Amino acid sequence: MAGNEANRAATRRRHQLWAGVLALVGLVLLIIGVTVADGVAAWVEVVVAILLLVTSYIVQHLARRETVYRHDERR
Repeated sequence: MAGNEANRAATRRRHQLWAGVLALVGLVLLIIGVTVADGVAAWVEVVVAILLLVTSYIVQHLARRETVYRHDERR
């Protein structure tokens, strides 16, 4: 069981890392799209940034749900 717990923890950390990377890239694109970019490029960057931020939230939510609602194997 200890190996399984370590595997779950590693998977959760990996998901959290990817969620953080997606959020960071999304925020950078959002800042560039709002401040620097102009015209259609700005709208494309903002839309992609919002999609990345939403994807980041979903990945983070799934990682948390997997941790909180995992099946107890001791039953």
